[in-house]
Amino acid sequence: MPRTRPSKTPPPTPSDDRPAPADAPIPLQSEPGHLIRRAHQLAVSLFRDAHGSQVTPVQYAILCALHDNPGIDQVTLADRVALDTSTTADIATRLEAKGWIARALLPRRQRSLSLTPDGEAVLAEMRPRVAPMYHRLLAPLEPAEQQELLRLLRKLVQIDGR
Repeated sequence: MPRTRPSKTPPPTPSDDRPAPADAPIPLQSEPGHLIRRAHQLAVSLFRDAHGSQVTPVQYAILCALHDNPGIDQVTLADRVALDTSTTADIATRLEAKGWIARALLPRRQRSLSLTPDGEAVLAEMRPRVAPMYHRLLAPLEPAEQQELLRLLRKLVQIDGR
């Protein structure tokens, strides 16, 4: 009986969605961490194009969280924006120095945070440019793909228990 050669599966390419064997090297363009970092770079670049460099994406997230939850403490805020408490405290200090948030001391050395009128104004000025910015970010995807990407990202980062 003639011997046949075992077929070799070619390494995955960026367009190949099949998982590679656990011990196979993953090409850079197929590494999830690399692709997430690239997507993050694109999102930050579009954010800066839309809003300039006066406010960072993380500062924007904090302003939004405080707008939606005025008076929350720093620990709760850190949880809402997925930051550690020391980073949140550092950013809060910077935002307070800009006059955009006010901090008040609570029992047990916690701090309550809320937006100042200047902080509300900054956020109100930014908000009309947010949806167009994200439409631009997601433009390469079909509408169903956009929804699926957002669903998968929420699942990946475990938002809403999904």
